[in-house]
Amino acid sequence: MRSPTTSLPTQDQDTPQGLAFAMGAYVLWGFLPLYMKALSHVPAAEVVAHRILWSVPIALVVLVVLGRTASVRAALSSPRTLLMGCVTAALISLNWGVYVYAIAAGQALDAAIGYYINPLFSVFLAAVVLRERLNRAQLVAVAIAGVAVLVLLLDAQRPPWVALALMLSWGFYALAKKSLPIGPNQGFLLEVLILLGPALGYLGVLQATGQSHFTAGDLPTTWLLVGCGAVTAVPLLLYANGAKLLRLSTIGILQYVAPTMIFLTAVFVFGEEMGRARMIAFPLIWLALIVYTGAMVRQMRGAAAR
Repeated sequence: MRSPTTSLPTQDQDTPQGLAFAMGAYVLWGFLPLYMKALSHVPAAEVVAHRILWSVPIALVVLVVLGRTASVRAALSSPRTLLMGCVTAALISLNWGVYVYAIAAGQALDAAIGYYINPLFSVFLAAVVLRERLNRAQLVAVAIAGVAVLVLLLDAQRPPWVALALMLSWGFYALAKKSLPIGPNQGFLLEVLILLGPALGYLGVLQATGQSHFTAGDLPTTWLLVGCGAVTAVPLLLYANGAKLLRLSTIGILQYVAPTMIFLTAVFVFGEEMGRARMIAFPLIWLALIVYTGAMVRQMRGAAAR
């Protein structure tokens, strides 16, 4: 039997399938603040625990349907794979926690800034760690995005801890995910299985001390907590598949889609303040995305023609 990653393309090329998976994930993540805002009365740690708990059955069903559960069992018995899974699980749980806190605390714009910065950090990691090279158009796009992010950071009224935490946790997660020696769907199930024990323990303590929102008699909140599995698992599974089929630098630039949607939601739905700096940075970021995506599409068409 071939390994789960044998049939995947090399990390030095982009594919149409990878682009579709990644775009689907980022659009869904762009709408996520609306869902999390409805849970702003629930502590971030409890929301994260439910995201873990209800993601497990969804991820398991996906693998059962695909017939790929054997590799997860093998991963659980491999110290090296299990260790790497613990690293990615820790990074993604940290990212979830900071994000949920930011939305509940009225710092959605800070979350958007964090995800605006992250693509540049991913490009940095790609160049330094994976030795990926960018062409001239891609370098121009990164430079434009860098100016936009600099404008946003200079406009910050306080140290952007939320933004930096999201940038670091997601950037290193993307890098570590590419090193996980199993398929993307199996990797996600491995991560939530690793986190399941601590999540159940924490939810058990909340239940025993009467602090649980899941059984507090608020039916809408209960169903929203159950739904955390779907809003967590579906885009992350799409992202995991896309990450395996795109270069890390490409994944990095495409991440501007989600923070732009978060930015629009924060300003026009949540009523967070939109200053002059953000009005300058917003079109610059989209210009960077257009330049980079255009170069990527031309490169993909050229590869297909050969």
